[in-house]
Amino acid sequence: MIPILAPLEANLRAAAKALAAGELVAFPTETVYGLGASAGDALALARVFEVKRRPFFDPLIVHVSSPADLSDICGTVPDLAARLMEKFWPGPLTLVLPKSDRIPDLATSGLPTVAVRMPAHPVALELIRLAGPLAAPSANPFGRLSPTSAPHVQDAFAGGIAMILDGGPCSVGVESTILSLEGETPVLLRRGGLSREDIEAVIGPIALGASVADLPQAPGQLAGHYAPRTPLRLLKSAGGRGKFTGPGRFGLLAFRGVDISGSGAPAVIEVLSPTGDLREAAARLFSCLHRLDRAGLDGIEAESVPENGLGAAIMDRLRKAEAGSGPNPEGV
Repeated sequence: MIPILAPLEANLRAAAKALAAGELVAFPTETVYGLGASAGDALALARVFEVKRRPFFDPLIVHVSSPADLSDICGTVPDLAARLMEKFWPGPLTLVLPKSDRIPDLATSGLPTVAVRMPAHPVALELIRLAGPLAAPSANPFGRLSPTSAPHVQDAFAGGIAMILDGGPCSVGVESTILSLEGETPVLLRRGGLSREDIEAVIGPIALGASVADLPQAPGQLAGHYAPRTPLRLLKSAGGRGKFTGPGRFGLLAFRGVDISGSGAPAVIEVLSPTGDLREAAARLFSCLHRLDRAGLDGIEAESVPENGLGAAIMDRLRKAEAGSGPNPEGV
């Protein structure tokens, strides 16, 4: 079993030493837990793809502890990127920028750009300060539910990881927003923990990218992703039920809560936010789905949430969970 360690100074230094030796370390961020490798170590990066069973065409995100780290990672840093970093870093915003030759092509899946962010978590920042920039996708098998606690990571892997640093539950709970600054017009490649509206309030209108079948420009663009092993169906509205009409036990992922009784009631109900707070719903999304996935159900029904602010990121995850759910999702 992979050890879970408290984020004490000695353990952080041990983690940095392991990373320098080419090993993998799982660590907390404000979004989800990451599976980290030294960003400049091509062999360690290959281990990330191997352990996650991640396709090599899906690029990684490089995590930094300071904007100053970008001098070794990016060819250039546009003024627009500097404005966004000043406003939103550290935080759940990943920027896609021109790549430096010092970053192995494996980290970027051969693309001329690199995805970078500065996480807003003290454990992550101290680990990166000690070990240097880390390439880190979410610490889960490819296509499956993202981890928002250390036990989620431990449950997902039998080995291949030196240690898991425990930083408690993730406060944001969905992955970072990814914005490409490669062309003249910024393009939103993945919805996440920072809303489109917040970005546009700083830099004006941005274009919206789409899911892709292959060769993604950034993580999380594939149509089927973030999926439980239990089949999941997304309901069109809160309170609308009935897609699992056959025999068996099913669970309900409710937005604000439900008043259901009688023979047709779900066997298990998880509520994202009793008050309808989208930030709370985002923070609880993956932990609720993990519990439903472990409940021995035949199916999960998930209510839709309003698609404003972080609701757009939640719905993005639920649609991709629906597309990839079941015992054999595409890409695993």
